[in-house]
Amino acid sequence: MRSSMGRRGQCWDNALAESFFAALKNELVYRTSFPTQQHARRAIAEYIEVFYNRIRIHSALGYKTPAETAQEHRQTSTKAA
Repeated sequence: MRSSMGRRGQCWDNALAESFFAALKNELVYRTSFPTQQHARRAIAEYIEVFYNRIRIHSALGYKTPAETAQEHRQTSTKAA
């Protein structure tokens, strides 16, 4: 039997995606009853764009939001160019 996972940091390592979907399910999906599929889509889009990217801090990003990290990266990239 061979393991299906690659070494850490390789593109086929899906730990990051699994972590995101676990957070999405635990923080939104399992706590909400959606009357329609459209309501679910809107709520998930809002969770990702507003809460997950702009409000929720991430320990892997130095306790910053993804939006803050992206902004810092853009500023650093602009200064280096």
